[in-house]
Amino acid sequence: MANYKFDLEERLIQFAVDVILICGKIDGSFASQHLSKQLIRSATSAALNYGEAQSAESARDFLHKMKLCLKELRESLVNLKIQKGADLIKNIERLEIIMKENNELIAIFVSSIRTSQNNSKN
Repeated sequence: MANYKFDLEERLIQFAVDVILICGKIDGSFASQHLSKQLIRSATSAALNYGEAQSAESARDFLHKMKLCLKELRESLVNLKIQKGADLIKNIERLEIIMKENNELIAIFVSSIRTSQNNSKN
């Protein structure tokens, strides 16, 4: 993940790929399947919505899409915490790396949204 420190789109894509890969190694229980499918949806949605934000039709549209990314990233983090707490993801080291990246992405989006909101007021 360190290779993607400065390119947000690449970081989001790598985050989605990492989620897909870690979810591919889960057991077949109902809870694992349910949470993993939802996690893949939210993690990939963040990357896809960011792609849409890059071609937003207005500042308001950009802000809306950025907020959608943030929402999906927060959902992903809660999902990861649930899976960690329920011991559904066995590779704890990899899980911790993904959760750290998830937190960093959330921080970037919070900051970016704040900046965008402040710029639109001026």
